[in-house]
Amino acid sequence: MKGLIGRKIGMTRLFDEEGRHVPVTVIEAGPCFVAQVKTAEKDGYGAVQLGFGRRKPKNTPLPLQGHFRKAGLEPARVLREFPLEEGDSYQPGDRVDVSIFADVARVDVTGTTKGRGFTGRIKRWNQGRGPAGHGSKNVRMSGSIGMHTKPGRVLKNTRMAGQYGNKRETKKNLTVVRVDPERNLLLVKGSVPGSKNGIVVIRASR
Repeated sequence: MKGLIGRKIGMTRLFDEEGRHVPVTVIEAGPCFVAQVKTAEKDGYGAVQLGFGRRKPKNTPLPLQGHFRKAGLEPARVLREFPLEEGDSYQPGDRVDVSIFADVARVDVTGTTKGRGFTGRIKRWNQGRGPAGHGSKNVRMSGSIGMHTKPGRVLKNTRMAGQYGNKRETKKNLTVVRVDPERNLLLVKGSVPGSKNGIVVIRASR
């Protein structure tokens, strides 16, 4: 299993051996604790359920409290599942940290993008604006969205104003720049979805 739950801390930059500037995202990757191990015989598939972060017992539903108590763990803020790979051997309560990415060159990072609410077509789809002079009243409004004759309707997936952001997104094949097991930090080249302190899921790229 090459996967962890983490928290996006922010962005900074590093310089490589040749002095080139490398923008990196700093992720607090783990430590995570195994809350449950699912097997094909009992559950129909093999997976490891990891918990990340801390949660007050008084703010944790009673069924979840019993779930964590069974594994001998304190309540976790986030639970995610990762498929088991051949040769993996985990037990409830085991600790998994960022050192599992020590020999990984590229990772996929999944998170929730920043929510920007209801936005217009210019911000949402990067479309152009209309003319501002000669009495034009169509500066930021949409132009034609269909045709009067055949088919005589607005086609599906026409780019219009609407909800922008707040969606689950995955950035694939991000280069691992540095792994710091002492501080549980993972530095990857480029940006990852979400705002600061947002929860992300990290998996080794295929």
